[in-house]
Amino acid sequence: MTDTSTEHPFLTACRRGKTPYTPVWLMRQAGRYMQHYRDVRAKVSFLDLCKTPDLVAEVTVTPVERLNVDAAILFADILLLLEPMGVGLEYATGGPVIQRPVRTGGDIDALRDPVPEESLSYVYAAVRSTRAALNGRVPLIGFCGAPFTLASYLIEGGASRNYIHTKRLYHTDPGAWNALMERLVASTLSYVNAQIDAGIDALQVFDSWVGCLAPDDYREYVLPHMRRLMAGVTPGVPVIHFGTGTCGLLELMREAGSDVMGVDWRVDLDEAWSRVGHDMAIQGNLDPVALFAPPAEIRRRVGDILRRVQGRPGHIFNLGHGILPETPVDHVRAMVDAVHELSA
Repeated sequence: MTDTSTEHPFLTACRRGKTPYTPVWLMRQAGRYMQHYRDVRAKVSFLDLCKTPDLVAEVTVTPVERLNVDAAILFADILLLLEPMGVGLEYATGGPVIQRPVRTGGDIDALRDPVPEESLSYVYAAVRSTRAALNGRVPLIGFCGAPFTLASYLIEGGASRNYIHTKRLYHTDPGAWNALMERLVASTLSYVNAQIDAGIDALQVFDSWVGCLAPDDYREYVLPHMRRLMAGVTPGVPVIHFGTGTCGLLELMREAGSDVMGVDWRVDLDEAWSRVGHDMAIQGNLDPVALFAPPAEIRRRVGDILRRVQGRPGHIFNLGHGILPETPVDHVRAMVDAVHELSA
């Protein structure tokens, strides 16, 4: 992990320390908006890229060099943990597909328990390769999917609009639901703590689909499992908790126990921070589509978010979700430069 005697502003901000400027990084920082990434993907499949440590290092480090961001995020996917469970993970044109969805207690019993230390060794090799390539320039963020989002993929079989199968399971068979969530928490903890052993400096937990839940359902069926997950992460590594569409859940997500709350663009940053409490750091939250505006407008919107922070330590600038594939690279760089200049 990064030497705390020369700690980078990103890690300092995670711990709510004062920084010389607001650190910034981006979700999907390594992605299709960059020609370099498209060139690499033209030669290998998505899964093969994830399983080739040197290529992972290359696509992770390139945006750091091009954009001057303050952290790298490991190139991987939240569903890699599900592949060794024997459910038939496939990356199709329309998105990830689970070929054998898990919808009953019997299906859950039949799942293979992955041994992340063995089946995901390519991820830890990629962490080591990426750290070597970064050579201490910026911290490296590892990540995982949150148990609810992973469970939803397993149950729905892919993306969903209404999450009918997922909600039906916890409403009709809460015992089976809790058994699935407990297994996912245990596997996820093995996975993220092995990432930490391999050298990540911070961890982001993506609960991409949790915004579909009513607060009472989150409280009953998700929060106890999230508390166990957060409590089991190796101490000393900052944890960012991120979801989309979570305006109605922020106070409950706070109870899970992360160091940083990541928020999307559907809530004003100052309102979100006041709701989760200023005793935790916050990350966000420019609308990704704002990057299609002219650079002057991007700079104005960056300034608006920074004004909402009011100079309070503990803010990490990010988009409210991932960069869209069509985004102009020079607009992304203009945003990063604006964050650094306006916050210095």
